[in-house]
Amino acid sequence: MNRALLLSHRLREVLLDGFWIANTNFLAQIQNTNWQQASHKILRLNTIALLTYHIHYYIGGINRVLDGGALDMKDQYSFDLPEIKSSMDWLNLVNSFATQANNLVLKVSNLSDSQLDAVFFDEKYGNYQRNIEGLIEHSYYHLGQISLIRKMIEAESGIFLS
Repeated sequence: MNRALLLSHRLREVLLDGFWIANTNFLAQIQNTNWQQASHKILRLNTIALLTYHIHYYIGGINRVLDGGALDMKDQYSFDLPEIKSSMDWLNLVNSFATQANNLVLKVSNLSDSQLDAVFFDEKYGNYQRNIEGLIEHSYYHLGQISLIRKMIEAESGIFLS
């Protein structure tokens, strides 16, 4: 299997439908969370909705670069989640996350080795492969947080989140 396919499989694993590394994935966690739970604040932790938006923000930014666009992501904006006020707001974010993640997986699977080795927009960011691997690691980090926050919500409410 070539490097691009390996990377796309790892992205799919953490974002969409894998269970091998964490016994869950981002989409499974957020699809099984309602908007009140996603917006529920525990202590000073980020909410599930905010962490979902954060990873969605980076997925969108990498997608734009893979489409030939500018690298216009800024860390300072990666937590600028519009308020989630309804189930429709949450469903729109979840659906957009799934669509953007699927698009990213497809785009990455079609990269050549030379594209993976190419500079990612600017030399200071390294190459494409480094940035894709960084997104995978970043996603696992926040997936772990979401899993723990869900358990805290369960403990607080006494309601098991499937």
